[in-house]
This record gives sequence, C-alpha cells and structure tokens, in this order.
Amino acid sequence: MKWTRPWHTVRLPGVLAALTAVAAPLLVTGSERAVKAHPAHAAPSAAPVAHRAPRPVILPRSAWLDRATLRHQPPPRYDDRIVAVFVHHTDSPNDYDCADAPRIIRSLYSGQTGVRHWDDIGYNFLVDRCGTIYEGRAGGADRAVTGAHAQGFNHRSTGIAALGTFTAGATVPAAMTDAIAALAAWKLGPSDTDPRARVRLTSTSDLSRYPTGAPATLPAIAGHNIAYATTCPGAALTATLPAIRTKAAHLQGRTG
Repeated sequence: MKWTRPWHTVRLPGVLAALTAVAAPLLVTGSERAVKAHPAHAAPSAAPVAHRAPRPVILPRSAWLDRATLRHQPPPRYDDRIVAVFVHHTDSPNDYDCADAPRIIRSLYSGQTGVRHWDDIGYNFLVDRCGTIYEGRAGGADRAVTGAHAQGFNHRSTGIAALGTFTAGATVPAAMTDAIAALAAWKLGPSDTDPRARVRLTSTSDLSRYPTGAPATLPAIAGHNIAYATTCPGAALTATLPAIRTKAAHLQGRTG
C-alpha cells in the first residue's frame, strides 16, 4: 500500500503545500517546546467522583513501538487533571486492515519524531476503524500526560486521533466513534467533567486561535479545529461529535 503522507499534516485553507516545511518548526516550537517552562504536576487524586466511566481496553505502546523505531526522549510531563478532549484524524488512508494499525502508528511516530523533531508522538491515544484503542504518547494511559496535539491547548487536555481521513463524504465507522466516546468518558471521569459541557482553558500559544494567556471556553469534547486553524478532524468526524458527547455522558452515568 503506497502512502506518501505518513503523519498528520495541518491543512490551512489557501496555504500552499510548499509552505509545509516552514510550518513544521512552528508547530514544534509552539506546541511542546513552550511546555518545558512548566513544571511537571503531581499525579491527580484517586478520590472517588460522582461520574466515573469504566476504563476501555487500551493496547500499550509496546503493541506498536519496537526498539528499531524508538527514539530517545525526555521524561513525560503531567498536568493535574484532564478536563478536555481534542479529537483528530491522522490524514492517512482509510482502507487499511486493522491488523496493520501498529505499522501506521509507527509511521506517524517516525514522521513526528524524525522530520518534525518532536520528542514523542503528539497524540495521547489513537483509535483504528475497528475500535481498537492504542496508547500514544508515553507517560501512562491513566495519567494526565501533557500531549503535543492541540497548539496552545495541550494542558489539561488529552488528544485522541482517529486513524484515517474523515473529510466530507467519508464514512466514520461506528466502532471508531464508540471507542472515542468510551475513552473520552473515562479520561474526563476523574475531573467529573460532563462530556456535553463547555470548559475553560487558557491558551499557551499565539499560533492557536487564541493569543497566549487568553481564556477560551470550549466544548469538553472538541474537534482540533476549534482551537487551531485546521480542517482536522474533518467534516465527517466533526459531524459525529454531538453523538460522541451524548454517548460519553451516558457511559459516565449521566441521565440529565
């Protein structure tokens, strides 16, 4: 299977493909290198909260990352809690066998850590079209790991990437959206965040839709394009977000 775009590329309307090489360093500087100024947070409290969802099955990094591909990376960084989920697509082909998902994720990792010089894959989790969930960024699936997936809004958020391209007209598999809902419900549970709510975040990058330091009130489960000028996660996947929020709330036991 020929694949000429092994990692997620941000699409800005009207921007020529020739500018990609210029944009990539900006993504690194704005998304993760700025995070280094912030100390790592302690692990969140394990105290019970009102609305916890069950932990879905999550395959570890070892399911896709081998020694030949692994690059040296610094220790992970953590936030105190997760209050938002950003949904992405990887801008890769949709007609893959699910058994080939680990190879696809390795390619994403290699593109982001190689060409873009990131310290790890940016997404916290990845979901294939069969609904299999993979741990992405290192640090522990059950921890509030600071990702590199949403320019300016990596703090107190987790990034879930759908393997594929879900622009207008694409079919989004129900198994995929069900898995995203289950994962979002579980990650938002410890902070008792309603998946249907809007949450307050603070931008850490002028390259996002909000200047550095500006507050932003965003959906608890949002598409990447809410926070950054991109078409990600595509019109088709964006259209499923209301149903994902509703299902996630149900999985948390919310009936109101």
